[in-house]
Amino acid sequence: MKLPEAPELVREIVGEHPYDYYPLGQFVVIAPGVCGGRPTFKYTRLEVSAVLSLLSEGRSIDEVAAAYAMSNLRQEAIREALRLADEALTHPRLND
Repeated sequence: MKLPEAPELVREIVGEHPYDYYPLGQFVVIAPGVCGGRPTFKYTRLEVSAVLSLLSEGRSIDEVAAAYAMSNLRQEAIREALRLADEALTHPRLND
């Protein structure tokens, strides 16, 4: 089984500051030095695991997006996080 290639580091300037990240999707990234390198939503310090936890407790995508509206968290980003989590569990990387 061929493993997917690792994403390449992207560097952007946000405001006046550099923002480096590895894209896992359009909205989900791993930004070195942010949240210990755990997946976050792009341009935030909002960890994907925190949002998935809220969903697992029964909150809806709309409720979570509304709760984090000030962080510009969109429903599309939450759906992407769910898809990526599903893919990670359905097709885990094998260490050969």
